[in-house]
Amino acid sequence: MPAVSLAAIQAAARALVGVAVRTPMVRVAGRPLFLKCEQLQPIGAFKIRGAFTAIAALAPADRARGVVTSSSGNHGQAVAAVARRFGIRSVIVMPESAPGIKVAGVRSHGGEVIFAGKTRSAEQQVVAEGFVTSRGMTMIPPFDHPGVITGQGTCGLEIMEQAPGVRTVLVPVGGGGLLSGVTTAISGLRPDIEIIGVEPAGAPKLSAALAADGPVLLEQTASVADGLLTRSIGVLPWSLIHGRVRRAVQVTEAEIGAAVRWLYHHQGLRVEPSGAVTVAAVLAGKIESDGPIVAVLSGGNVDPDLFQRLIDS
Repeated sequence: MPAVSLAAIQAAARALVGVAVRTPMVRVAGRPLFLKCEQLQPIGAFKIRGAFTAIAALAPADRARGVVTSSSGNHGQAVAAVARRFGIRSVIVMPESAPGIKVAGVRSHGGEVIFAGKTRSAEQQVVAEGFVTSRGMTMIPPFDHPGVITGQGTCGLEIMEQAPGVRTVLVPVGGGGLLSGVTTAISGLRPDIEIIGVEPAGAPKLSAALAADGPVLLEQTASVADGLLTRSIGVLPWSLIHGRVRRAVQVTEAEIGAAVRWLYHHQGLRVEPSGAVTVAAVLAGKIESDGPIVAVLSGGNVDPDLFQRLIDS
């Protein structure tokens, strides 16, 4: 797989036509705020971009042996959906605490779910690697992979086309795949634009990396934003954002819940907590910008009971 670059992201965008959709950019009335609606992708999250780009790049013989990954949800759904598209086997190793809606989503796309460990941990990765060793399957990591990052970067290209006057772009941060892809695309076109990573206060892995000038493994993470609980920024994502992303913003559980409610009641958008952290930062007054802001809404796969509790709070 070639290195992550603007040219590679542009090529990936052409290959994704008919697979991922060009998600809408919604202007919020009365605010200099635009919402990039990745929750409207076919699997309900941006992850389809990276999964397809990575799997499509495999040699046919390698792809035929199937793919495996560890995931708490959206990446697993994307890998399963792309594998079905290619007619190959997919195994998704998930923690027992994975949201039921995401487990069901993986299965609905033809993925084989294997549970390992009660919560998100290295245990899932160990089990997934076993399928690589014993079955010859190919690992498709959720964020620390050039193909995955390249595919996620196509979201950045669309932001530049849909909101050319943007001054600040807010991106949710898990392992850094989306952030590093978007950063590579936007910095290659408009290095003057500020890109800010937004993360739960209970999972401040980007804040820790920026303070230490390198990835830091957090002892534990906890948040209603289940898709952002990775304990460290990936090595490859860090190499791509280092020196380009200089700021991380943390949002509290209450602020995340308020953003989910606001998006639903004021914008008519069903967004999962992980996808709403960017708007949480705006509503909480934590973002200063000298021009229009784009907030990436990364996904919409939220447990129905949790969503009801959040919007009723």
